[in-house]
Amino acid sequence: MSLSVIIITCNESANIVACLQSVSFADEVIVLDGQSTDDTISLAQKHGATVVLSQTWDGFGHQKNKALAHASHDWVLSLDADERVSDQLAKEIQAVLTHAHHAVYDIPRLTNFCGQWIHHCGWRPDRVARLFKRNQARFSDDVVHEKLIPLHTQSVGRLQNSLLHYSYPTAQDYWRKLQTYSQAWAHQKFDQGQTTSMSRAISSGFFAFLKSYLFRLGFLDGAMGLAVCILQAQAAYGKYFTLYCLNQGKK
Repeated sequence: MSLSVIIITCNESANIVACLQSVSFADEVIVLDGQSTDDTISLAQKHGATVVLSQTWDGFGHQKNKALAHASHDWVLSLDADERVSDQLAKEIQAVLTHAHHAVYDIPRLTNFCGQWIHHCGWRPDRVARLFKRNQARFSDDVVHEKLIPLHTQSVGRLQNSLLHYSYPTAQDYWRKLQTYSQAWAHQKFDQGQTTSMSRAISSGFFAFLKSYLFRLGFLDGAMGLAVCILQAQAAYGKYFTLYCLNQGKK
């Protein structure tokens, strides 16, 4: 069975080459670029990807569906530019495609934070549905935290080898993404008519820390685990606080 890989990008020159090299076994790679100003496009083309230019940005879900529309093979693997397919996962994907029992498969993801692999804090196994038959699933239209939605009621298969996630090489990367995602999430909820309060923002941050550090064993990841749990608390607080400010502005 043939495989298309789809990747959405915007200024991903630091990541795109390693990402593409990890999927050299694919029959086709589609990169949908959202107006990069660095050399993402030239690097992707140099490493064999078909680059499609997107003139608008309607959120992660819409962008991934745009990329999906350009895939031409039986199966699709959706990746973010900061993800890598390990050698073991590549072999497992190839084996699964020869005798697939499901139309959709999820993959455990292992995230690297400031040079350390995080095995707890709610970040592991972090299963994400990414491998699917092209006409059997699509992405939700969410601006952030999009999900792959099977088009028919069916069970989802599970792969065992990890997708490697290099999302946060430095603390600055986390803060940058925290701001971007918090703003996008809050505006999406605001447009849907959702309201919140300062007490909800504060309690969300407090309980996010308790859940990730104690109940999800973040303390076992040492100092970096503590840092991750504090930042997750900040993220939970930040998105509700942003929504609260939008609510107040409306009033």
